[in-house]
Amino acid sequence: MEFSVTILGSNSAVPAHNRNQTSQIVTLGSKLLMVDCGEATQIQLQRYKIRSFKIDHIFISHLHGDHYLGLMGVISTFHLNKRKTPLTIYGPRGLDEIITTQLKYSNTKLNYPLRFVRTDPNEKQLLVDAKKFMVYSFPLKHRLPCTGFLIVEKPGLRHINKEKLQEQPLSIPAINVLKNGKDFRDKDGNVFTVEEFTNPPDPIRKYAFCSDTIFDEALVPYLKEVDLLYHESTFMESECERAAETFHCTASQAATIAKKANVKQLLLGHYSTRYVELEPLLEEASSVFDRCQLSIEGETYHL
Repeated sequence: MEFSVTILGSNSAVPAHNRNQTSQIVTLGSKLLMVDCGEATQIQLQRYKIRSFKIDHIFISHLHGDHYLGLMGVISTFHLNKRKTPLTIYGPRGLDEIITTQLKYSNTKLNYPLRFVRTDPNEKQLLVDAKKFMVYSFPLKHRLPCTGFLIVEKPGLRHINKEKLQEQPLSIPAINVLKNGKDFRDKDGNVFTVEEFTNPPDPIRKYAFCSDTIFDEALVPYLKEVDLLYHESTFMESECERAAETFHCTASQAATIAKKANVKQLLLGHYSTRYVELEPLLEEASSVFDRCQLSIEGETYHL
């Protein structure tokens, strides 16, 4: 199953330097999830040829505008495009009121069911339990109630040992039983064991998204050994006092969290408009944690 993250917006606060505000698309096989929805997100969906009709879940981290002000545009465009399938939005208290108020005063009755799930800013919460993946929220420390999101792939089927299968051909039903991790017994009483005829499934993959947060080592348990961590890195270390005042992080602080959590790869983002060039942020982070890269709009990062 494909598991990837496409960046639609990577800036903080306001658009600048050809960078837009925070939004991402997470692809899980045929499913698309949207994480945050800053202004111009629907334009970015078109620009990068995202099949937006496949988006059934939208996750909003908090109610600062650069993370959700594009949401009504996306909701309205789905409506104008005659969407019929349900859409679920996950976000903090108040977001449902903002949405329903705008729909009320625009006299809009959507063509499709819209469901809202409130996130808990105080503890880890299971939001989605789908066939092939789960999505959790977890608390971040910011100026408003804020959550990160953890997307976890469910274990896949075991792999048939092809060499063994050549020696001992098996029926399709037998193969299916073995791939699901169970021994198979045929009508003659012969037992074909999982250990002999299969290999373990692929390791599960995990993606964690930390939108806006002050430097907080309490995040480490939520992020432990994820394959890809997106962590805000609004400032460079020279602005560490400003970062603390605004409840944001520096690039080196993001790298410190990644190192402590032993993640496989760190993705920097949520850049301050004061930085036209981003390489200095990458250099600063890389001095702490060597497996990191910049999030670039339009780029897709595979787990």
